[in-house]
Amino acid sequence: MNYQEPRPPSRRLQRVSELLRRELSELLRREFSVEQVGLLTVNEVKVAPDIKTATVYVSFVGTRGQRSAAEEKLSANGKRIQALLGPHLSMKWTPVLTFLLDDSIEKGNRVLAILDELEQGQKPRP
Repeated sequence: MNYQEPRPPSRRLQRVSELLRRELSELLRREFSVEQVGLLTVNEVKVAPDIKTATVYVSFVGTRGQRSAAEEKLSANGKRIQALLGPHLSMKWTPVLTFLLDDSIEKGNRVLAILDELEQGQKPRP
């Protein structure tokens, strides 16, 4: 069996990903109020090799109601966000965006809470 390591993204893809991350962070901050959707942060943008599509990983801090509102607004306004993003990019076309709520921060906080409870001699809460 011949296993090959996945190739790291090219320098161009890295630059496009970082540009999209910065511009989307600013755009989401302007377009969505914290009271409605909580605090949204763009963690990472993975761009396809042809630069026609991109997956945006967004972390969330807030209530459960705000989380569902954030998911709804991101999915419903994807095309609008893409249209608003276009003029800020110096690219031939704007990638089609797919938004995913990234719960890695929540998982990390849960692991830290469990470790704290174990250090204090308590049984971890489920």
